[in-house]
Amino acid sequence: QVQVVESGGGLVQPGGSLRLSCAASRSISSFNAMGWYRQAPGNQRELVARMTAGGGTNYVDSAKGRFTISRDNAKNTVYLQMNSLKPEDTGVYYCKAELVTAYSRRDYWGTGTLVTVSS
Repeated sequence: QVQVVESGGGLVQPGGSLRLSCAASRSISSFNAMGWYRQAPGNQRELVARMTAGGGTNYVDSAKGRFTISRDNAKNTVYLQMNSLKPEDTGVYYCKAELVTAYSRRDYWGTGTLVTVSS
């Protein structure tokens, strides 16, 4: 069973930075893509940043220029570096690993880590 576990959330002031980590129970190079999603109170979960196996990335417009997704294959970990944080970045951040085979597609979600941006 594949597991992904997020860490690194917390309380930070506006303008501050946080780095989130997502550790997978298997080689992340085996996944077709991994991504970070955010769910703010009362809102639907939305994509924040995603990286494909080939290294391609995409970001939600509000994160461009402030957030960076990266990975360390040796540690089976994907990161989300978040700079210049704003109160609207507050939410639970989830990691998702996408695994596509010839027969199926499965998404593996973590349980999330809370990020609160407030003074």
